[in-house]
Amino acid sequence: MTEQFIDQAKALRKSDAFDINAVHQWLKSQGHDYGDELPEVKQFSGGASNLTYHVKYPEQYTHNDLILRRPPIGHKAAGAHDMKREFSVMDRLKPAYPYVPKMIAFCDDDSVIGGDFYIMERMRGVIPRGNLPKGMSLTKEQAQSLCYSVIDKLIDLHQVDIQAANLTDLGKGQGYVQRQVEGWSRRYVQSKTWNVPSFKKTMQWLKDNQPEDVSTCLIHNDYRMDNLVLNPDNPGEIIGVLDWEMATLGDPLMDLGGALAYWVQADDDKLMLSIRRQPSHLPGMLTRQQIVDYYCEKMGFDASNWPFYEVFGLFRLAVIAQQIYFRYHHKQTDNPAFKHFWLFVHYLNWRCKKIIKNSKK
Repeated sequence: MTEQFIDQAKALRKSDAFDINAVHQWLKSQGHDYGDELPEVKQFSGGASNLTYHVKYPEQYTHNDLILRRPPIGHKAAGAHDMKREFSVMDRLKPAYPYVPKMIAFCDDDSVIGGDFYIMERMRGVIPRGNLPKGMSLTKEQAQSLCYSVIDKLIDLHQVDIQAANLTDLGKGQGYVQRQVEGWSRRYVQSKTWNVPSFKKTMQWLKDNQPEDVSTCLIHNDYRMDNLVLNPDNPGEIIGVLDWEMATLGDPLMDLGGALAYWVQADDDKLMLSIRRQPSHLPGMLTRQQIVDYYCEKMGFDASNWPFYEVFGLFRLAVIAQQIYFRYHHKQTDNPAFKHFWLFVHYLNWRCKKIIKNSKK
């Protein structure tokens, strides 16, 4: 086992600590008896909106390697922090899509640690972030194999029978494209600061060129390589898909458009390369266009309207970046990493306009 490549939690931050004994006793009340010894608890640094902890019990117990997820301190369950929904989605999806972690228990009793949380089995493996773990490398052939596997797992997800999996209650059905265009346009206007572009032409173009939904299926809504778990002994094999908090029923091409906004390829410009969060630039990895062609061929979709989904994905990313910058601009956070996000918003505006212009040729 290539242990050094496996994603590891770090020391628990004091500000994010919780009553470990309370969770231990609650688990016992749910039929998960781990004896009297408390588990070792560490914390993962990833996860933008929800906190993720590694809860490790002694080896003699079944289900001894656990993950606890909960919202940030002070947040009540709503929207992005709805633990019950996230737990329910994964619990129902697991039989139809084996790459979901096994759910153990959900708690909505505030007296335990002050808010909702759930516990699931940990998936031990490699999480491919901006760069592969130190000492790990992929040949061109391995990188290409991994790339196809990434797309195939998304295709598998989009082909899940939502009725058989009892997931039909997750979304609002047809009209997803329209709701997304209207919703993200509204969010941009609400978070705009004086130093970023208006995006009026892009928002109008999206409104004027939006297609009907190609289908309604389960979509992940945050599908990136740093939300995947790889087999450390065979890094071309995906064993897990994580972070289901934004999963819903929607248009599969919108899901692909959102995913490819983060796909930085080797021949991208310096600014795009500087924000890379996954090793999509490695020799052997497919380009965005190659991924679109492969996906559409497998799914039986017409790729001729792809510029719409590409522009939407980049615009959505711009809104996310601007929402973060808005908090920095108004001194709601002093994280220096957010200081120059407004420049990236300008860059994404330029990318959108370039694609729109080329689509008219």
